[in-house]
Amino acid sequence: MAMTPHTAEVARLYQTEFIRSARAVGVLWAVCTLCFAIIEVVILIQPSWVGTREVHYQGGGPAPKTGTLGLFEVCVESDWPVPECRGSLSTLTPLPAFQSPAVLVCMSLTMVWASVGCLSLFRFCNAATVYKICAWLQLTAGFCLALACVLFPDSWDCADMRDLCGEGVTSFSSGNCSVHWAFVLALLGVLDAAILATLAFVLGNRQDALLPEDTKDVTGFLLSA
Repeated sequence: MAMTPHTAEVARLYQTEFIRSARAVGVLWAVCTLCFAIIEVVILIQPSWVGTREVHYQGGGPAPKTGTLGLFEVCVESDWPVPECRGSLSTLTPLPAFQSPAVLVCMSLTMVWASVGCLSLFRFCNAATVYKICAWLQLTAGFCLALACVLFPDSWDCADMRDLCGEGVTSFSSGNCSVHWAFVLALLGVLDAAILATLAFVLGNRQDALLPEDTKDVTGFLLSA
């Protein structure tokens, strides 16, 4: 059924507002995706997944070690201002006990940066298709990061953890240590990936559904213009 001039004008105004809102949300999603990719780099390289608790040394023996541990390095406080770090971050060789979590974080990082690279496809491909590709990449990244967060404490029963945190270390028990900000950031990254993937699916699948039925003819005309 043909629309009246008044209805067509209202539909065009509605469509203009809709496009503005969709673009604003899309830009916010893209910025958050880039921020998430940077956070993933920080999560991977920082040796602050686990750190020693504050201990009041009473004397009468060797002082307990203080420091932090990550996927690639163990850093112990020394008399120098800079802690002594042992590991191979420059060659991306993880600590032996944390190879599986490190590989999963690397996979998650790759997926997130791939979704950042896909942002350039908006100039050449259908926007809904690009959103869906990015959504699946971010969903996979979140799954890999979540699995890494589970496997990391499961791998605590190792020589590196016992050397830093004492003999009371077992799987899922950090002994004299506690989780530090990099591990907490990884947990927040899982939530961030889930939110970004959900938003990408919404932007990719629900654009037509957000419009009234009588404006879809105008929508198709405007988007093809």
